[in-house]
Amino acid sequence: MASVRTPDPNPGWLSDIALEETRSRVPILYVEAVPVRVDSHGQIEHVGVLLRGSAATGEITRTLVSGRVIHGESVRDALLRNLEKDLGPNAFPRLPLSPVPFTVAEYFPLPGVTPLHDPRQHAVALVYVVPVTGECAPRQDALELTWLTPAEAREPHLLADLEGGRGHLLTQALAWADAH
Repeated sequence: MASVRTPDPNPGWLSDIALEETRSRVPILYVEAVPVRVDSHGQIEHVGVLLRGSAATGEITRTLVSGRVIHGESVRDALLRNLEKDLGPNAFPRLPLSPVPFTVAEYFPLPGVTPLHDPRQHAVALVYVVPVTGECAPRQDALELTWLTPAEAREPHLLADLEGGRGHLLTQALAWADAH
């Protein structure tokens, strides 16, 4: 006789134990976003950087919008979900027409393999620069969103303060977008 189970309300999520086991065996796919405010010519005026409690270290750090792509979810939907999770429902992101990221980032659990490090896992992230036009109100574990000019975002102390080497991604994003 087959047993009857209540369907999992979030079938794309793994339990904490299953996630830890999976992280120890395979790379996990993420999307990351550098939220920006642009002028009428499409030039970056401000870059958004989050202040968040780090699950990896337990410290308060600066970071970018980031989150996993869940099973059965498109990259575009994952990007939108994580932008809303971190910036609030009224951020009004202008998602790219194509799901092609400006770069692919690879995080390793051992420091020094790449500029990016995540002690929990080997992760691969598709990284986007995403203009937002609405009111941003950080949610969930994001404590604050700071808008910086491109010059302020290039300050070495700020870049060094970004979690897991994300200062490297922010520098790449500004160069890719030709932000001055």
